[in-house]
Amino acid sequence: MKIAQIAPLMESVPPKFYGGTERIVSYLTEELVRQGHEVTLFASGDSRTSAELVACCDAALRLSPKGRDPVPCHVSMLEQVRRWAEAFDVLHFHVDVLHFPIIREFSRRTVTTLHGRLDLPDLARLYAMFDDIPLVSISDDQRRPMPPVNWLGTVYHGLPPGILPFREKASSYLAFLGRISPEKGPLAAIEIAARARMPLKIAAKIDAVDRSFWRESVEPQVLRNSNVEFIGEINERQKAEFLGNAAALLFPIDWPEPFGLVTIEAMACGTPVVAFNRGAVPEVIDDGVSGFIVKNIAEAVKAVHRVGDLDRARVRRTFEKRFTAERMCADYMAIYRSLTGDKQRSSRRNSYAGNIAGQATEPAA
Repeated sequence: MKIAQIAPLMESVPPKFYGGTERIVSYLTEELVRQGHEVTLFASGDSRTSAELVACCDAALRLSPKGRDPVPCHVSMLEQVRRWAEAFDVLHFHVDVLHFPIIREFSRRTVTTLHGRLDLPDLARLYAMFDDIPLVSISDDQRRPMPPVNWLGTVYHGLPPGILPFREKASSYLAFLGRISPEKGPLAAIEIAARARMPLKIAAKIDAVDRSFWRESVEPQVLRNSNVEFIGEINERQKAEFLGNAAALLFPIDWPEPFGLVTIEAMACGTPVVAFNRGAVPEVIDDGVSGFIVKNIAEAVKAVHRVGDLDRARVRRTFEKRFTAERMCADYMAIYRSLTGDKQRSSRRNSYAGNIAGQATEPAA
């Protein structure tokens, strides 16, 4: 099958540091290639892939020193995708809603995975206008705020089994990994660790929009608590050590988390998760097996003292059963095959596909 994967341009595929969506796009793309499909990845030029790469900007936008405007870059990418749409059996979009107006004529050969929260103002009206576009959710809970739309299924994220190795024994610290923002709960994590009298290591990025929250709220708590260590953003190699050595991952979210990739990353290492009961948490964490689901800080403190009772090997087996890239890929392939587009297009697709590399325009400015 000829498949296009269309990724956001803010991070490379896979990301060098933080970036959940682009990481999942990478894992899915590589597994599709491994299974013998012809995959074209539309992404930033510094992406690394075994698929055919169409570079839609020279480098990922978030870390670019040039301060690039993401709108022209994404619009240019989508125009390239539109021009070459005939080359593919399936076009899989990961860019929220930007492409909706341009795919009407071939929407039956598309699928769009929604990676973000769907409870924001104006989204319901927007999705109601495009209620024919085939959509995939990353959890059932993610769908709750949506009007009636064309859901094809829910596909949970998955990781390659070997990318984060199992760690049988852990150190005595708690881990917080992700992004410094109010909804991710870094202040709650600090309080949980303080009450539990355990060290806390925080590995997180700080977006520009959250810098005042960091300076005014989180940083003072980090400086005030000698048991808290702020590490900053970490890469994949550092993540294996960071999560694998932790006694538990703290996930005290205060928002309807659509999935929570970090939770299955911890599980891959055998590290249990202590998570607040919000969003997709009950769909991902098996309470009492791969971690504990709690309602508040007091319950989280009690759970932290119980994580030693959990079998880290069983945590890893739960990951292997439910959250591998192979399982994710199988779920998406079932959706791809269910699409109802015109199937009598193979000769045209072959003609277009052979010209993609030669016709590539200059990377978006």
